[in-house]
Amino acid sequence: MFKKTSLLTIVFALSILFAKSSAPAVSENHSETEKSESYNPVPMIMHHIADAHEIHFWGEGENSVSVPLPVILWTNNGLVSFMNSEFHHDDAGHHVVEKKGMKFTKAHGKIYYANENADSHGSYISHDEDGHSENSKPLDFSITKSVVGIFVTMIILLLVFTSVARSYKTNGGIPKKLTGWMEPLVVFVRDDIAKENIGEAKYKKFVPFLLSIFFFILVLNILGLTPLGFNVTGNIAVTLVLALVTLFVTLKSANKNYWGHIFNPPVPGALKPLMIPIEIVGIFTKPFALMIRLFANITAGHIVILSLISLIFVAQAGSGTGMAWAVSPAAFALTLFIFVLEVLVAFLQAYIFTLLTALFVGMSVEEHH
Repeated sequence: MFKKTSLLTIVFALSILFAKSSAPAVSENHSETEKSESYNPVPMIMHHIADAHEIHFWGEGENSVSVPLPVILWTNNGLVSFMNSEFHHDDAGHHVVEKKGMKFTKAHGKIYYANENADSHGSYISHDEDGHSENSKPLDFSITKSVVGIFVTMIILLLVFTSVARSYKTNGGIPKKLTGWMEPLVVFVRDDIAKENIGEAKYKKFVPFLLSIFFFILVLNILGLTPLGFNVTGNIAVTLVLALVTLFVTLKSANKNYWGHIFNPPVPGALKPLMIPIEIVGIFTKPFALMIRLFANITAGHIVILSLISLIFVAQAGSGTGMAWAVSPAAFALTLFIFVLEVLVAFLQAYIFTLLTALFVGMSVEEHH
């Protein structure tokens, strides 16, 4: 227990240090008005929860330490690929790069075709009256931070389950070490989720799918709590795909009883014109709820943790270093509490997503009583 607590504390402390390193220094020579406006935590928070074309560790500008990732674009002139590190700052401070006779610019993590001439503000991105970008964008197939997080999760799962399978084979089916940790989780998903919600007659063929969903989301959630900050399940595109996979499996497995309930609901005839559209909409609202629930809970946890850490820097900006030290103990304690709670949420959200998936599949394969 001591080792587990120590490991959790170390990971938490490293996460704070990585967040702190992204906060700009505050000068003590500013006036009170300047101090109160010198640190805005929103850009730092959005930077940490958003996807990116690099894995950022700490620092800013020339002092930034990060790993550039491949940028892969489908443009008007075909495929263009280069490393994110090839983006450079022009005289106006904008990220630009030229490839195959085309100039690209990057703003807020998005890559656009750059205008040939910068506007009056020195920007290569033009905007309409509402402030929306009018620049067209190439199709972006880049290996972003979220994609790297998915690859890392796949490798972890392959290594873990290959090791578990080998252990069962060599030890005569007796769980030892890692296998002893994994077996209760696998049995839990099989018996308490799959069998309970799909039914004993049909649950077996869905167990591999449910296990994949559960451990994939679980590892991604835990990976998001490490100092690397892979906020993959906080990316709504990822949760959308997971929800669509659930929808596909549900509809593909659906029997006549399921479709009969949709298009011929067991209600009085006068209510059928009202209930049929509701049932059809319900097909899509179920996976939509899965998508939003996972995305919102994971993103909210990251925002709360980073907001509590930012209290230290807001206090420093407003009242100096002394106030920052005074606020630090309370901010640290609250952040540690939320961090531990997020570990629980990582397991809970994986369980809820898998449970609801099993429930939806169970409804689609249930026989008529």
